[in-house]
Order: sequence, then structure tokens, then C-alpha cells
Amino acid sequence: MGTVERSDGYVRSLLVATVLSVAGIVAAQVTTVPAFLLDPALVESPADASSLGIVALMGLNFAGFVLVGAAYLWWTDRGWSYLDLRWPTGRGWLFVLVGIFGSIGYLFVVNVVATLFELESSENQVVQFIGDDPNVVLLMIVIVFAFNAPAEEFLFRNVIQKRLYAAFSRMGAVVATSVIFALIHIPSYALSATGVAPAGAIAVSLAVVFGGSLIFGTLYAKTDNLVVPIAAHAAFNAFQFGILYLLLRFAPDELENAMAVAVETALAAVPV
Repeated sequence: MGTVERSDGYVRSLLVATVLSVAGIVAAQVTTVPAFLLDPALVESPADASSLGIVALMGLNFAGFVLVGAAYLWWTDRGWSYLDLRWPTGRGWLFVLVGIFGSIGYLFVVNVVATLFELESSENQVVQFIGDDPNVVLLMIVIVFAFNAPAEEFLFRNVIQKRLYAAFSRMGAVVATSVIFALIHIPSYALSATGVAPAGAIAVSLAVVFGGSLIFGTLYAKTDNLVVPIAAHAAFNAFQFGILYLLLRFAPDELENAMAVAVETALAAVPV
């Protein structure tokens, strides 16, 4: 992996990265409109929404990220050749495994710290769609692999992080991308149905998002292969949902209540 030449200013690069990030969030709100028209329960009573409605919402949500990334590649004449998309080598799959276990380990540490300081994470919208139906959790695992991980990694890694290489070192770009990624999630975790979430709860959720972005960004920086962070990201989120599925399907109420904070913290890394 060669050294990247830095030929752009810090301010300009950060401005472009921030605009692309915000544009992705805004586009996701627009592209999801057909899903709400298809199934009004997504707004009125998310837990009662149909499987088709949930899939449409999630797919269209992350389609907004793809549209913004694609538009940027077209506007700057980078084209699809800019994509670092290929089947990983043995070394690449090793990085995938490191990313999966590293992200799970990081999540465990955050859960321990949150428990020690009696902190909860902010409410995640995904929980509203799941309710107490474990079958919806299985649907979420499919969505993670099909929409969530590919779309987020495409925009935030192959477009934004790679764009920042023009001004930052590779690890500098990883950190900058992760900071931006965490900051744009503040509104999602600060606002809830009951008002503004406590500062500690917001901090826990953002810590999970920031740490996950650091890990997946490092995987991309080390391999120059988008498939590597996509695979690790998807497997990590699938692990989170897998835990929730087991709790909903098999755990007694006492264990489920004891794990509530851990599950909420885990799902904090699965944005909608």
C-alpha cells in the first residue's frame, strides 16, 4: 500500500466530508417517504408495521447514502472505478476477523463502563420496529447485510474517508471521518419520544458509533478494499441482533431485564 500524497487543504477536505455526510442523512429522510406511504404504521405504530414496510424503510433509508456517494463520484468525474471493491485475499479475511472480534470486544468494554457508571444508552429507533417479535430481529440481520453495511461503508469509507486522504494521513482520515460520523448522529440520539436524552446516555451511544467507525475505517485504510469493512460491519451488527434474538426467544424475563442496558447499547451502533 503506497503512501497517499496530500494535495488538498484540511479545511476544504473537512468541509467536503461534512457536506457529504449531512447530505447522506438528508437524502435518507427523503428517499424513505415512499415507505411511509406504503405502510403508515411505520409512523403511527412501528411495532405493528409489516415486514414489507420495514424492509422498504430500511432499504430506502440507506439508498440515500448510496445516491449521495454516487452523485459525488459522477460530479467529480471519479466514476465507479474509484470503488475499491474486490474479493478479499487471505490477508483481507484475516482483517475481517480482527474487525469483528475487535468491535465485539470494544462493545463489551463500553457496556462494562456504562454499567459501572450506571449509564444507559439513548433509545434506538430500531427497537421500536422490533417490539417483542424475534422474527423481526431475523429480518434486521438480512437488512444489515443487504443494505446497512454496504451503504454506510460505501459513503463513509470509499467516498468520504478516501477523499480525506488528499489532506490527512490515512489514520488521520480515519479519525476525522469517525468524528464526523459520530457528530451527525447527535440529533438521532439526543432526541427521543420523551424529550431530550440525558447527556450520559448520548455519550454512551456516540462512543459506540465513534469506536465502530474507527475500527471499520482502519480496516479500509489497511486493505484498500471496501469488502473488508463491509463484511466486518455486517457480521458485527448481525452479532448484536443475534444476541437480541436469543434474549427475545429464549431468555426468562429476569435475564432479559438484566440485559436491557447491554442490548440498548449494542443497538446504538445500528442507525436508522
